[in-house]
Amino acid sequence: MNEPISTTLVEKKFNLIDETATVNFGKKLAEIVKNKLNHGIVVYLNGDLGAGKTTLTRGFVQGLGHKGNVKSPTYTLVEPYDLGDWQVYHFDLYRLADPEELEYMGIRDYFNAQSNCFIEWPEKGTGLLAKPDVTVNIEYQNEQRVLMVIAHTTIGKQLLSALS
Repeated sequence: MNEPISTTLVEKKFNLIDETATVNFGKKLAEIVKNKLNHGIVVYLNGDLGAGKTTLTRGFVQGLGHKGNVKSPTYTLVEPYDLGDWQVYHFDLYRLADPEELEYMGIRDYFNAQSNCFIEWPEKGTGLLAKPDVTVNIEYQNEQRVLMVIAHTTIGKQLLSALS
């Protein structure tokens, strides 16, 4: 599904001043997926607890038209959002005890061209998850969030290029 790009790493850094900027970044990602890529993405989200992984995902889900709450799926493993032509699956694997649990829930069925999968704590599902189009590393520096977005596929590279 996702073609790997050359061994040259493509990455960009973004400084976000507050929570609103993080939500807006997620909305911008949704706009690019909808209007430029017309293809779902797989995003691995890395960062400490409270770094803004769910906040970014909330912006994306809202950017595709969701009007309700967007909550962290810490206890359910996945929170699905059916948004017409698009699906968003927000995974939080923090409490995953055994990666085999992902097989039981049919993890491979979640990844397709109309699905956008945002995966927190992806290292807990190693070997069972689709490869990411982009990895987003989030950390705090002073009061700001700093995002390092790394493209791993052609789609990821197109997404990163559109963010410029």
